[in-house]
Amino acid sequence: MYEPRTYRNFVQAKNLKRFTVRIEETDLYISVGADYNLPLLNEASTAASQARQIIQTYIHAHPEFQTSLKPLPLTPDTPPLVRTMIEASASVGVGPMAAVAGTIAEHVGRALLEARLAPFDRSPEVIVENGGDIFLRSVMARTVLIYAGNSPLSMKVGIRVDPMPKGLGVCTSSGTVGHSLSFGRADAVMVISSSTTLADAAATALCNRVKTEADIEPTLAFAETIERIQGVVIIMDDRLGVWGAVELVKPGAE
Repeated sequence: MYEPRTYRNFVQAKNLKRFTVRIEETDLYISVGADYNLPLLNEASTAASQARQIIQTYIHAHPEFQTSLKPLPLTPDTPPLVRTMIEASASVGVGPMAAVAGTIAEHVGRALLEARLAPFDRSPEVIVENGGDIFLRSVMARTVLIYAGNSPLSMKVGIRVDPMPKGLGVCTSSGTVGHSLSFGRADAVMVISSSTTLADAAATALCNRVKTEADIEPTLAFAETIERIQGVVIIMDDRLGVWGAVELVKPGAE
C-alpha cells in the first residue's frame, strides 16, 4: 500500500535538483548536483532494480528472509548486498528486512556517486531518501528534519549533518507513522551511522523498545552498546531524547 510522502514537501536542499524513482514498493526521492539530475535518472532506476532483484532472488531461495523478525544466519549463497542486511540486523537483534529500505537507498546512492556520464564527471553530491531512510553525501552542511507524525515536535527539529566525503546514513523508524511493522510507540527514532543499512536496522530495533516515555532513557543506554552508530534521536509526544554526536537545529538552519 502506497502512503503519500507529505514530508517531502519540506525539502529545500540548496543547489540540488530532485527526481523520483518508483519501482513497485520502492519509492526513492533523489537529490543530486544541479547538472546531473536527468543524466542520473536512468542510473538510479537501474541501480534500484538491481538491488530489488538481488533481494528478491535471495527471498525466492530463502523465503524466511522476507518474514523473519529475528536475525538469520548467513548461507553459502548469500550475495554481498544481502550479507550487509543479515549482519546489520543480527547486530541489533531484528529480522533482516528491517534494513531493506536503507540498504536500497545506500546501494542507489553509491551507484550514483560512481556514475560517469559524458560530458559530466561524477556528481559531488547525492541524497537518496527511501521512506524516511536516507543515504547522503554532501559537500556542504545539511539539515535533516525529523518527521514524527502527530508529535508537536514533528518537523520542528532537525539534525545538522556536516560534509561527509564517504557518505552517511540517517534512518528513521516510527511506531505511529506509516505501515512498517513496529512493536514500539515512539513517533520517531532517528539513527546516524556510516552504514545506512545498520542505521535502518538499528532504528527499527530501538523503536521497538520505546512503548512509553519511561523507555526513552533505557533505550538510549542500549543505543550506546551498538557499534558503528554515531547518534540517536527519539521523539515521543512532546518528549525528546538524544545520545551521541548529534547537533540539533531548527528548520532552515544550514
